[in-house]
Order: sequence, then C-alpha cells, then structure tokens
Amino acid sequence: MILDVDIRHQQGAFALHARFQSDGKLTALFGPSGSGKTTIVNAVSGLVQPDHARIAVQGRVLVDTKKSIDVPKHRRRIGYVFQEGRLFPHLSVRHNLLFGRWFTQRNERKAGFDHVVELLGIGHLLDRRPSTLSGGEKQRVAIGRALLADPQLLLMDEPLASLDDARKSEIYPYIERLRDQGGVPIVLVSHSVAEIARLATSVVVLSEGRVVASGPAAEVLRHTNFFEQGGLTEAGALIEARVLRHDERYELTELQARAGTLSVPRLPHPVGTSLRVRLRARDIILSLRAPEGLSALNVLPGFISSIDEAGGASVDVQLDCGGDPVVARVTRRSVEELGLKSGLAVHAIIKSIAFDPEALGVAGQKNIRNLRP
Repeated sequence: MILDVDIRHQQGAFALHARFQSDGKLTALFGPSGSGKTTIVNAVSGLVQPDHARIAVQGRVLVDTKKSIDVPKHRRRIGYVFQEGRLFPHLSVRHNLLFGRWFTQRNERKAGFDHVVELLGIGHLLDRRPSTLSGGEKQRVAIGRALLADPQLLLMDEPLASLDDARKSEIYPYIERLRDQGGVPIVLVSHSVAEIARLATSVVVLSEGRVVASGPAAEVLRHTNFFEQGGLTEAGALIEARVLRHDERYELTELQARAGTLSVPRLPHPVGTSLRVRLRARDIILSLRAPEGLSALNVLPGFISSIDEAGGASVDVQLDCGGDPVVARVTRRSVEELGLKSGLAVHAIIKSIAFDPEALGVAGQKNIRNLRP
C-alpha cells in the first residue's frame, strides 16, 4: 500500500475525520475549498501535527499518535510542490534543481539529474533565472527540484491553480509522463474534475472534512453525484483505448476500446498508442434501437447496469458496454417514456462535441510529442 491515512483533527470550527488507502500512481484529493484536502497533505508532509492520526507511506509509518511516532518533516522523504513554484529568484534553474540534492545523502541518491531534466523537458532552461520563466516552466522546475530530493512520495497542492488554460495544457503531458515513468507516487490536490480525469489513477473525494468516496479513478468518476459542487457537467466515464488507425482523408483517428470503435478528431499518436478517453455523462444520448440517419459517428451498444438518483429532474443511467462502463445523465421523464430499467439493451450515442482535446487527453501534446520514448 502506497498511502495509508487515518486522521482526526480539529482546527478552529473545522473538523477533519478522513480515512483512506491508495496504491495508485497518482492519487487525487478532490473536493471544494474547505473540504480538508490541504490539511491532509500538510499532515502527511509534517507541516501540520494532527490531533489523532496514523499515516504510512509505502509501509513506513510517519505518524502514529497512539504509539507516539512522529517522524520529523525533514526525515520523511516527502517532496512538496505548492501552487506557486517558490523558486529561489537569485539562482539559475540549474542551481534551483541542485538545491533538492542537499536533502539527501550522497549514498542515498537515486534520481539522476539528467533523467529528471529530460523527463520534465527543462534542459533548455538550465541557465535561465526564474523571472524569465512562464508559470508552467516554473512549476516544472519546482517538480524537478522536489524529485531530486529522492522523495518516497510527491505531494502537489493544486500546482496548476494559478495557471491559465494554455499553461495548464503545457504542463499536463509532463505530469502524465512523471506519473507513468517517474517512479515516485504522487498525491495531487485538485478541485477540477477535468484535471483529475486526465491525471489520476485513484481518487479520494472529500466533503466537509469527510471522505465520501475513494477508489480507482474510473470507478469514482462515473458517479456524478460525488461532483455536484464543482464539476457535475465534467463527470462521467473513463475508458482505456488504443489507436487503431488514422483516416487521413477525413482527418479522423479510430480508437479501439472494449466497448467498440470510436472515431475522433485526428490525434498525434502513432498506431498502437494506449490512451484514456473521458466520456462525460452530459454528452451521452440513449436510444432503444440502433439509430439511423444521424450525424453522430459513435454509437456503442450496451446494457443498463443500474439507474442512480442524481437529484432534481435527472438520473444517471449506468451502462455496461462490452465491459467498459459508460454513464448517461438523462431526465426522469426520459426514463419513464423509454421504459429504461436494469438489464435493458440500449445504444449510447456520443455527441461529436464530446471529443475535445481535454476529453482525449491531448491538450498540450504538441509541446511534448517529441519526448515520447
């Protein structure tokens, strides 16, 4: 188990009582402001001393108040990346990175300087000062500095919150690469459904100091009721697919998933590339029969696995499409008029607007295309 957390902490009028475990490469802590996300990562890092807690990282107990265990923060081997890069303005990028080395004894150093620089695509920045960097470049340098301290866990507290959409798109591919190739598990604090859908392998949803859901990202994100306060329109299913072929004539790419084939706008990936596709519940229309005479290119046959309450006039219809979970948000009236019920065969029609760059995980890919191994 990578992360095992059980915290009870009172801070003024706010009470945190959070318990969860995760073995994901990138665990996202999701919830509105004031839900306890930052308090949790501060307790893990040692910046906050919780009233009652047991915290273990990769089997190493950092805090156990019952046993009077409280490892000093400088010995916890935790990397921390804040909303702002917090780089030393008087040092070059190279020396900002090397500062991370000071926290690890020479014989314990594993992260290679050149490897980290290549992983984050910052080789061309080494001789520059922080004042000359964009927001996304500063955050990549801050991540590199944290990695060069050889942490057992990397905490990232809303590292993209201060960036505009263009800068976020610039840094997304590097965080994905770090997740898949960096060798260090990550905990990411976020209040963006689109962000965690793209990056997370596991999700912990918090509300008013309590954990309301925890598990694999694909499982948690399909329950849209967990995201009512900030991302209801963004929630939905995550499916794994691979690039099957490219249609140069129509500028399309065909993806193969368990649910079937999907035609999407032309992607920069070579044939055989695996990727994650987000199908938002708002972009799915249900039909009892295979549709004819529609402009929609993507129709997936499946069966209704459940119909969940969503509040108000809407419900979430959970589908099993060849083993891939798909969720459609429809009105109660539609459920009644179509006679929708568990076990019924239906067709999920995916709106063409569903396949934007964020849903396909390609926002910012032009900046990293040549970095793929």
